[in-house]
Parts: sequence; C-alpha cells; structure tokens
Amino acid sequence: MTGVQGPSAATGAVVGMVLGTQDVTPVSFWFAVQPGASIQLDDLVVVGTRKPDGAEVRFYGIVDHVRTRHEGVTFDSDVQDVAAGLLPASVSYAARVLVTRVHPENFIPPQPGDVVRHARDADLRMALSADKMSDRAFPGGLLADGQVLPLNYRFVNGENGGHINISGISGVATKTSYALFLLHSIFRSGVMGASASAGRALIFNVKGEDLLFLDQANRDVAAREADAQAQKGLPRTRYDLMNLPAEAFRDVQFLAPPRPGSAAGAIVPHVEQRASGVTPFLYSLREFCLRRMLPYVFVDRDASVNLGFVIGSIEDRLYRLAQGADTPYLTVEDWQPDAEQLIDEDVRFDELGGVRISTFPQLVAYLEYKLLDANDGEGDRKWVGKQSPATLQAFIRRLRGVQKHLTPLVRGDLSAAQAAQYRPDPLKPGVQTTVVDIHTLSATAQMFVVGVLLRDLFEHKERVGRQDTVFVVLDELNKYAPRDGDSPIKDVLLDIAERGRSLGIILIGAQQTASEVERRIVSNAAIRVVGRLDLAEAERPEYRFLPQSFRARAGILQPGTMLVSQPDVPNPVLVNYPFPAWATRKDEVDDLRGKRVEDVGDDWLR
Repeated sequence: MTGVQGPSAATGAVVGMVLGTQDVTPVSFWFAVQPGASIQLDDLVVVGTRKPDGAEVRFYGIVDHVRTRHEGVTFDSDVQDVAAGLLPASVSYAARVLVTRVHPENFIPPQPGDVVRHARDADLRMALSADKMSDRAFPGGLLADGQVLPLNYRFVNGENGGHINISGISGVATKTSYALFLLHSIFRSGVMGASASAGRALIFNVKGEDLLFLDQANRDVAAREADAQAQKGLPRTRYDLMNLPAEAFRDVQFLAPPRPGSAAGAIVPHVEQRASGVTPFLYSLREFCLRRMLPYVFVDRDASVNLGFVIGSIEDRLYRLAQGADTPYLTVEDWQPDAEQLIDEDVRFDELGGVRISTFPQLVAYLEYKLLDANDGEGDRKWVGKQSPATLQAFIRRLRGVQKHLTPLVRGDLSAAQAAQYRPDPLKPGVQTTVVDIHTLSATAQMFVVGVLLRDLFEHKERVGRQDTVFVVLDELNKYAPRDGDSPIKDVLLDIAERGRSLGIILIGAQQTASEVERRIVSNAAIRVVGRLDLAEAERPEYRFLPQSFRARAGILQPGTMLVSQPDVPNPVLVNYPFPAWATRKDEVDDLRGKRVEDVGDDWLR
C-alpha cells in the first residue's frame, strides 16, 4: 500500500472484554475496559470469537461511545459518600463499538467475555479494508492513535467511484485546507504510479489571496509539526508518518482577472499581495461569440422560459456573426451607434465603413439596437422572431446589469497575439496545478468564469478521454449548484458529477451546507468529509451517513480534524492532518535566505 504505513507498535494490546450486561450484536457491542488500559473515541479495535465448530470469526470496529459510572450504589448523590470512602463502589469503564468489518462474513454476535484488542498493523488494515486497496491507497490523515488512514484511490479517480465532497462551517471546518492536503497526498504519495506526472489540478480561489502562495514553502511548518508531534506523542512528524514530503506544490501557474481599466498595452492582474508570477486572463469578444459563452452570463436562466429561448436564439446569432475572421473584435455593417448609448466609448470604423465592436458595452448596445430599436422600435425581425417586447427588454436589462462586471473580462481592443496570450489554459504543458483567482470578481463574473472554464474542460475531456486526470477544487458549491433553480453552470457541474469520472474529471467540492446543494452532486461523491457543522444542519438527511453519535460530535470538531467516510468502511473515521507545508498567506512565505517576510519586504517575490 503505497505511502500508507503506521507507527510501529505492539500488535493487539488487550484493552478489555465484551460485556454480557448489554446486548451484543454483529454490528455493535459494548466492552469493559480492563484496569490500566485506556480507550478513547475513534480507537479501532478487534474481537475474535469462536463458532460451535471451532472456526474463528473476527470483528473489527471503531469506538463511538465511552463512559464511566459507579457500580454498587443507587442514588446520584451517593457519589459524595463513595468519594469520601463511606460507601463501597467500583467504577465501570466501558466503550461501545460500531463494527466496520466481519471476517469471514459470518454475522454471528461476539460472545460475552471475548477479548478486545487494539487494532494494529494487519488488524488495522483489516478494520479499514486496506487489504482490498492493494497499492491503490493514499494517506487521508492520521487516526486518533497516530496510525494512518488509507483512502482507496479507486473510489477517487473514477475506477470504482469518484469525487470528494467536504462540508463544514466557513472559517472553522478548514474545508479548502483539507482539499489541498488530499491533492498533495495524491500527487506525492505515488498512488498515481507512472501517471503521476499526468495528474492535473484546477483550483478556484474564491476567498482572499490565500491560494496565491501554494508554490512557496511555509516557514512555520517545521515548528507547528514539532509541536503536534510532542502533543500527540507521535514517534515522528505527521508528514513522516504518512511518507509525504513537507514541501510546497510544484509546477503551479496562477491566473487572475485583469485590473479594471487596464489599457490594452498594459494589462496587469488584479491582485494586491503578489507582484510577480501571476498571469492575467480574459476572453476576446469574438471568442465570446464563437465559443457560445452568452448563456453563462445569465445565472438565473429559469426566471422565464421565454427568456431562455431568447438567450439561445441570440447565442446562435452571435456565433454566426463571429464567423469568417480572426480578429479579437467584431465588425458589423448594419448599425449606426447612438452616442447616448455609448457614452465614453470610442467607436471605430474599419476600411469598408463597418463599425468595430471592441468592448462588451458596445456589444450590449448593438444587441439592444437589433432587438429593440431597429425598424423604428420594432427590432430586426430576424433577431426578434416572435418574442414579446417585454421578454426582449428583460434580456437587455439583465445584460446591462452585468455589463460593468464583464467589461474587464471580455474585450476586443487587443491584438490577436494578446488575445492568445491571455486566454486561460488550465491544461498548459508543464503545469500540474492551476489556481484561478476570482475573489475580486462580482458573483456574476465569478459564475461566468467558473462556468466557461468547466464547460471548456468537460468538452476537452470528451474529446481526449481519461488521460490526464484533472481534479477540480471548487468551494461554495451551494452558490454554483444550488438545490433549487436552474443554470448552465449547474448543468456543467451535474455533468461532471454524473459523467466526469468516466472522463477523468474529479470534483473536490466543498460547501457550508450540503442541504443547499443539488442532491445529485453530493450523492455522486464516493468520499464524503465533514468538518465542524452547525448542529441543526447535521440533522439534515444529507448527513445520514453519519451515525447519531458522530452527528452530535460534528458540532465540536476543531480545525484540522475531519470525519471521513469512504465506501470500503461502513462507518466514518475521525482524522487529523498536518499543518500546510505551503504558504497560505504572504506572511507565511519562507524566504530562501531564511529571513522573515516582514524583514525583506517584497524581495521574496523577485
């Protein structure tokens, strides 16, 4: 099992015996903890019992409840007399086990008095079904006792299942941090074998500029991991236990939208903290039309059925309008711009007298003319069709509403070379991880960028197939694929969730509340992860895969601790994972000269 070995420890230390005063079933049982032993929540244990014919059946399980109480007394207030030595009583220390596996599959109950042992080494592998994973496992974190949780890569990469879904309260559940750790584990554990270099990641940065430093080492990682090692009593650091390098991401490109108002000859990325290594991205006006991007401007497509017909019709008209040339701008001959419509816009004409449409506001003005103003206010019948004026006006109103947000992203005032240079390419040769920073964009522009990039990626994978597995990391799924409503962005995410694994597109999606995300996207995730949850949210049907005791605990989970559920193990497992080895903020960057960032200013960027 590549990259997944636990700390050396004595196999099978005895911790207690199965109780006879509680019901014992093939799926759960209680055991009494013997004097001197210690059991905590999430420990993995093993019990062996004998059938009447002498054959052994072994039960592997996880501790989900631990309690102590006095025996030999009647009233709650007797505790004071017992503590004072006035009443004789003994302390009962017991734990409940949820069975994760029975081997062989003879579902008889264990017997009272059967010995309970810690699951170590080979027993741990059986308890977590690691023997079924062969060499297709990668580390998913550390268990409570410092052993490594193996995750079955076949349920991630699409062979047996695909996709990972992470839920939790924003800022506390550390959803993005765990998603990045899983990516690091997949890329660096060797689980991809010879195809490791073909693995790609597309990460959307939706909050701040934290993810713009993934290629920089974190100067705090050594100290933080040493502290964790000491506190948890681990023989080695958590990275060492999982056989993972404590290093930053390699072969990373950073893309960011252009700063609003950037002239064609001076386009710079709209970021504040990183002065170099970030490439601006945008689309040309002709590309906007040829690649049918218009639907991704409308995030509430289902607001009107008739509006959907208009969008489809105009999309087709723009596609035909953009044929036959390779310039970033469009040229039309059937329009005389109204100066009031194009205030502050520089209208240019080509050699034959046609009008150049080189900005998004000009494109909107042209559409307004064709739909509403042509033919003395009746519109161009070839464009209007049989649609009512109210629907056409609603279409133009929505375009006007998003115009200022898309103007920096869709422009035709570039040269053909510039248009090609700034076109985003998440599958650029030599790049393993692409971070697309969209946090400075409005909600509409964010959804436009996410929708177009994912649509293009999906269409590319339909052409080339499974080669180059691409992991898509997207937070705030409840915004892009809400439970209610309909939009082209949601359609793309549904395609990825339902068909993406067969094409080698794996969605690592995250959200605060899974109950507000399209059900089919969440249910298609083979690996489900839960961080800190609101207790009311934890009772929603989307979390029924968590036993009741785990749902109650989800409200008190600390940052860096997650509940992980995978198909091979019927019950979730609690894990912790290492402190990021990559910088997540500018002040965490480890300068090569060993100086603190605040001591060297911006020199570390040069």
